[in-house]
Formats: sequence, structure tokens, C-alpha cells
Amino acid sequence: MKTTSEQKVLQYLDEAHATETALVRVLQSQIAMTPRGSYRDALERHLDETRNHVERVEERRSQLGHRADPLQAAVGVFETMMGQAVAISKTPLDLLRGSGGEEKVLKNAKDACATEALEIATYTALERLARKLGDDETATLAASIRKDEERMLERVVRELPKLAEAVARADVGGDGSYDVSTTGAAEAARGAAKAAPKTPRKATTRTKRTTARQTRKVPGATRAEGTARGTAAEGAARGTAASEETLPIPRYDDLTAEEISGRLRELSQVDLAKVAAHERRESNRSTVLERINALQGDEPWPGYDELTVDEARAALSDADDERARKVRDYERAHKNRSGVLTAVEREIATA
Repeated sequence: MKTTSEQKVLQYLDEAHATETALVRVLQSQIAMTPRGSYRDALERHLDETRNHVERVEERRSQLGHRADPLQAAVGVFETMMGQAVAISKTPLDLLRGSGGEEKVLKNAKDACATEALEIATYTALERLARKLGDDETATLAASIRKDEERMLERVVRELPKLAEAVARADVGGDGSYDVSTTGAAEAARGAAKAAPKTPRKATTRTKRTTARQTRKVPGATRAEGTARGTAAEGAARGTAASEETLPIPRYDDLTAEEISGRLRELSQVDLAKVAAHERRESNRSTVLERINALQGDEPWPGYDELTVDEARAALSDADDERARKVRDYERAHKNRSGVLTAVEREIATA
């Protein structure tokens, strides 16, 4: 049974998890509306950070014995759904804000400042609470994520004057610069169209529908399809090798080979390929490339890397013994998430 201290820390971790999950949706909607440039680079980079935050918070919850008991699960799902509902409901409103595209982006940036301030407050409270209750590991996690949020807030604040000047030029001077064809949504659509395979005309509608249904039976497959399309869009916009701003490891070029190697295990196969391409082009360090090579391999099923700890555990409840063992071997060699490993060992033991 969890102690009162553990229950209180888990409560605050649940709040952080709900906030981060909602922020993923907010960032995705803002990226879709933002033209290519330094501000969208910052949003895309922080989206990768935020996804990483979700996984790290989930991992800590699992380590503290978080279980999906009916009441606790209902509260967690409600918090997450409410956060996502706010994010989703904002998107059509965002599209109508302001008199032009420049003003929409500026207003979104102002909202981003408020969101980051909330994140900073959330992790400041979690850090102090955990430290007071003797949970140094959670406190260290909260402090680490808080620094990412503080860095993002500083970055957005630096962008505000430039975005405000663009509004003045467009709405007062008549010199608009907002180009909808360079927004994240437009580029993703073009990339998806280019990446879509040519389907033979003789293929029947029934065959197409059957294949789609079979693919979506595997947890994460639909998300993997979206990731592939997003990667194609990035390739069309930026070239084959990713720039430092789009890499899944923040401040990549400032890190040592040892520091980078320590972060590689948490990356998906798609992100490992991005890092490898950048590393070969820029520094070509054998230590980093050898570590990437050791980590690259086939996922247990398409889209697995995109699953959170909770999603992977839910998928394991329907997995047969062979798939469970594939998950165990892959996790040990790559992501090594204790919450997933505990669940898979339990499944194998009861198979």
C-alpha cells in the first residue's frame, strides 16, 4: 500500500502529466498554423521535449507504483481529456484570431508564454513538495523539466518583438509576410502526398479497407503512419539531414559524445535515424555512431516507439507470448522503461 507521501507526490505527477499531454496537442495545432522560420523551429523543438517529458513523468509514476485502479484511472483520464479538449477546442478559434496570419501567430505566442508559466509553476510546486517529502528522485526530475520550460519561455519572449513588428508591417503598413503555403499544416500535407504510394487501379475498395483495418489492429500503427508522413514533410522542407533545431536532443551540437550517447536509448527508431544523419554530416564521431548502430533495430510492431508507457502496458494485455518476449527484448536493448518491463514480465509469467 502506498504511503500518504507517495500518494501526494503521485497526485502532483498526475497533474503534470495531464498538463504535458494537453500541451502536445496545443503545440501541434500551433505548428500547423505557423510558417517556416525561427519561431516554428522553437515550437517543433519544444514538441519533442514535451513528448519526452510525458514519457519521463509516466516512468516516474510507474516507479512509484501508479496503478490503473478504477477511481485513480478515471481521475487521470478525466484530467487528460479535459486538457486535450481545451487544446482541441482552441484550434478552430485560433484560426479566427486576429485580422491576419501575422496576428494569429503573435497571439498564439502570447498564449505560449502563459502556458509555459503554468508549466513552470507546476514543476516548481512538484519539486518543492517532493523534496519536502524526501523524494529526491522526483524532485530532480521536476527540476530538470522545469529548466526546459524556463528555456522555452525565454525563447518565446525573445520572439515576441519580431512577431509584433510583423503585425505592424502587415496590418498598418500593408506589407504582409504570412505565407500559408509554408505553414506546418501545408508542408505536412505536401509531404504526405509525395510519400503516399501509388495504388494500382485494379485494387478493389474491399481490399483497401481490409488492409487498413488489419494495420490499425496493431497499437501505434496509425500513429506510425502519421510519423512517416511528418518525416516526409520535414525532408521536403529541410533536406535529408535534420538541422540541430529539429533534432530530438536539445542543444545537440553543444553536447559531448558521452552526453549524447547517454540520451540515445530513449529515442525512437525514426529519431535515431535523424541523429545519425546529422552526426555523420557535422561531427562524424565514432562513439556516437557506434552507439546509434547498436540501438537501431526492428520495433516489436510498427509504431511501437511512439507509444507511451501506459499505452504500451495496455497493448501488452492483448499480446501473445511471442510478442511479449519481443517487447521485453526490445525494451531491454533500447528504451529500458521499468514500467513496461514490469508489465511484460508479468504477462510472460502468467502466459
